[in-house]
Amino acid sequence: MYTIEDLALTLSKYLPYDEVAKVKRAYYFAEQAHDGQRRKSGEPYVTHPLAVAEILSILRMDCDGLAAALLHDVIEDTGISRDALTKQFGENVAGLVDGVSKLTHLEFNSQIEKQAHNFQKMAMAMADDIRVILVKLADRLHNMRTLDAMPANKKRRIARETLDIYAPIANRLGMYNVRVELESLAFQAYYPMRARMLHKAILKKYGQQRAKDIEKLEDAIRAELAADYIEAGISVREKHIYSIYQKMDKKRRSLDEIMDVMGVRIVTDRHDSCYRILGVIHSIFKPIEGRFKDYIAVPKSNGYQSLHTTVVGSNGIPMEVQIRTQEMDLVADNGIAAHWAYKAKGTSKTPSNHDRATKWVKSLLDMQQKARNPMEFVDNVKSDLFPDEVYVFTPTGQIVELPSGATPVDFAYGVHTEIGNSCISCRINRRLAPLSTQLESGQTVEIITAKNAQPNVAWLSFAITGKARTNIRHYLKDKQRENAISIGHRLLTRSLNAFKVNIGELTEAQISQVLINHNLDSLDDLLESIGKGRHVGYLVARELFPNYDEENLVTPQSFKVNGSEGMLLSYAKCCSPIPGDPIVGHVQVEKGIVIHHLNCPNVQDHLSSPERFIRMSWGKEIEEELHLSLIVTYINERGAVAKIASSISDTDFQVSNLEIIERGRISRLRLNITISSRIGLADAMRRIKAVRCVEKVSRETVIAR
Repeated sequence: MYTIEDLALTLSKYLPYDEVAKVKRAYYFAEQAHDGQRRKSGEPYVTHPLAVAEILSILRMDCDGLAAALLHDVIEDTGISRDALTKQFGENVAGLVDGVSKLTHLEFNSQIEKQAHNFQKMAMAMADDIRVILVKLADRLHNMRTLDAMPANKKRRIARETLDIYAPIANRLGMYNVRVELESLAFQAYYPMRARMLHKAILKKYGQQRAKDIEKLEDAIRAELAADYIEAGISVREKHIYSIYQKMDKKRRSLDEIMDVMGVRIVTDRHDSCYRILGVIHSIFKPIEGRFKDYIAVPKSNGYQSLHTTVVGSNGIPMEVQIRTQEMDLVADNGIAAHWAYKAKGTSKTPSNHDRATKWVKSLLDMQQKARNPMEFVDNVKSDLFPDEVYVFTPTGQIVELPSGATPVDFAYGVHTEIGNSCISCRINRRLAPLSTQLESGQTVEIITAKNAQPNVAWLSFAITGKARTNIRHYLKDKQRENAISIGHRLLTRSLNAFKVNIGELTEAQISQVLINHNLDSLDDLLESIGKGRHVGYLVARELFPNYDEENLVTPQSFKVNGSEGMLLSYAKCCSPIPGDPIVGHVQVEKGIVIHHLNCPNVQDHLSSPERFIRMSWGKEIEEELHLSLIVTYINERGAVAKIASSISDTDFQVSNLEIIERGRISRLRLNITISSRIGLADAMRRIKAVRCVEKVSRETVIAR
């Protein structure tokens, strides 16, 4: 049975005597606090925090982190206060214990909203001190090792949240050993039958003569390296079972189709030896094309560095070979936890993966602050937890790492938020390309910006990184409020004109009373609410002047559409009004003003709320891209549709869709186009009418109810 003396012996190899003594004192404090408490397995409860500290000692965690590991359940389960811990062990340890305590009862498989709140809590705890999540990961790992004591339904829930949250976080922090064990244990608990069947299949396929083959392979590689005077450690292993299962599941492949089930790791002492070893391996075994990756020149986001190549072994079975230095190997196995190993050795060099992990955690906090709600935060962070990276270059040669499927918009925000916000187009390998293009490793991406540009809501349909999606939504949210306040100001001003008053002449008492009535904090909040259609300008004006004589009211002026109102002014799709049409505005909650053709039959649906209608007119200088449909009646002869489409193909009109709605000798089609004025519409109709087979062109102004 593992004891505190065993732990102390391990710690004495890298911690000074006084720090080992502090860890032992934390253990005895925890032992006394948990006295009488037992785990589900029947063991004394203190065996759990001791096991957690043992896991962290292998990662060479520092003194305060180990003390927090031993005390991590004290606040939650024994009633001992944070102040008492501060008095005994200092604020640093007490803060870590408090941070871990807040994460103790996360239940990620409960209601979605609760899951989102809990994940937010975890991100904030990580941002305060990243050791909090390391203690939590070690806590989860020991719980997974002792999961058999739990009832079946609880085992499945814990296994599922381990696969969904904890293993991906361990991966993101570069903690390979912890991630692999978490995944393997969770897979066996959540899919016990699949795990057993896959294990048997692997054993059957690769098990015979496996030990001899592995020994033979190691000897062959060692002999070739020795011939080139290269010193290196060699280990041959089988990929862990959950990794093989994931490949089979995601790619819909059988075990026979999965490559690199066997893996070879070669660890050397020098950076340049890695590339020499690669040459030796490729001289012994045939490399498989397209399966080489240089993570030394371009490290992964979690700091991982290694050369990867897949070759065909002597038995004809593909195997992956990983080549790296001892330093890279330490980082590969322990990730951010390697930081404390470096500190323990007294080296001044801080591994870059610690900085990367800290930067990632800070980016989580930034996302959390900008997200509108916990659900949006979780949605945005998923892509950062499950990255398959692509590596692209800036025009100056700087490497930018992005998740697979990322677009130039993600790239722009990855470089800088302001570049993303002012992006208008891009060049990929010096050629203009759509912003929705999925990027591939090795491409050079140049973002073209404009001073007055702004994010487009359509970007949310293809931007995938959390940073891009969060910043787009944040900008649009701020812009929407700005637009809403502007429209609300115009609507209230228009309504107050009927009372022969303007907003500047309102008294503080009048405004305060209306704000109290609607539980709002400021005049801007009121104007925003009017702009978004939650409150009606005319009714607010009546509240401001409750005793005003109706007979003295002046007919309000029409609301002029000038094209700069933003996203809270839109055009009804049922009638597609364009500049020059008689129009009317309908104020809808959260949509702002929706403009209809005055004769649109759908307007009649809203006559029960006449106060929500606004007299509208077009501004003189309006230049707005508007969508409408034309109905073309034509003689159905050979090539007729192509002639109609080409009649306006060389103009500025954009055709978004062409649909044949009636077939016969005389046929009809609907042509959806984008124009900016009645003059443009007349020109488009004239060009189409000039086609010899066209009988009639008419605008589809309204759609009957």
